[in-house]
Amino acid sequence: MDTTSAQAAMRLLQRRVYHKGDVIFRQDEPGDRAFLVQGGSVEILRDGKLLGVVVAGGMFGEMALIDREPRMAMARAAEETACLVIPEEVFRAKLKGADPFIVGLLRILLTTIRTTSEKLAHQK
Repeated sequence: MDTTSAQAAMRLLQRRVYHKGDVIFRQDEPGDRAFLVQGGSVEILRDGKLLGVVVAGGMFGEMALIDREPRMAMARAAEETACLVIPEEVFRAKLKGADPFIVGLLRILLTTIRTTSEKLAHQK
């Protein structure tokens, strides 16, 4: 992506503020955007179980954009949280410009994460 295209893409990004408890997306929804946390924190939950917390500088929601599978978990604001919203078209343009080896590696890692998460979810 050249400088002009990158600048145009950045103009597509919106900043959103979520209040504590706001659901940013739900498990099993299709993914059409990723999020970059600017301040605050986001809980990632699968079947009501806390998988992790994303803090400032962290990204979430990217898995569904990389492998085009439904959201693996729910994202919920743990406190007042500001995020940059990265639309799918911006994310895909960045991914298209990435090294194909790295993109392939990301897809393999995502498959492993999804498979492991599914197995853990069904264990008692």
